[in-house]
Amino acid sequence: MHCPKCHAEMRLLPGYEEAVVHRCEGCNGMWFENMAHVQLRDDAERIDPTAPQPPAADDAFDPTAPAADTILCPACGHYPLIHMVDPHQPHIRFESCKFCYGRFYDAGEFRDFVDDSEYDTAFDRLIRKLKPLIEGPSEV
Repeated sequence: MHCPKCHAEMRLLPGYEEAVVHRCEGCNGMWFENMAHVQLRDDAERIDPTAPQPPAADDAFDPTAPAADTILCPACGHYPLIHMVDPHQPHIRFESCKFCYGRFYDAGEFRDFVDDSEYDTAFDRLIRKLKPLIEGPSEV
């Protein structure tokens, strides 16, 4: 798999059987397969060690405007990624595939996305409650 932005090789991160995530060897961008960004939220600092960057000072950013460039899904290969904006943190601009639902975050963006303490959807709360029930009791 190759990075949709810099085209360097992307490597599968080991140790995450519950969800698939790849890191670019060039720009350190992250590719999360369908819903992996939700499942791996608690490991954000370990998965994305790059410190979040301060928001760019472009007050004229219009999230509804067409993207300046088209990048293709690294998993599907030929589907263009859609440029997305987190409504709770409009400085975070990630890309998503409308076919496989994977997401690409630039280095530091996933960690920044997770750090927003106000962003806690009902789905996220449900996942956290169900996770111990699904995994069963922990062995000591």
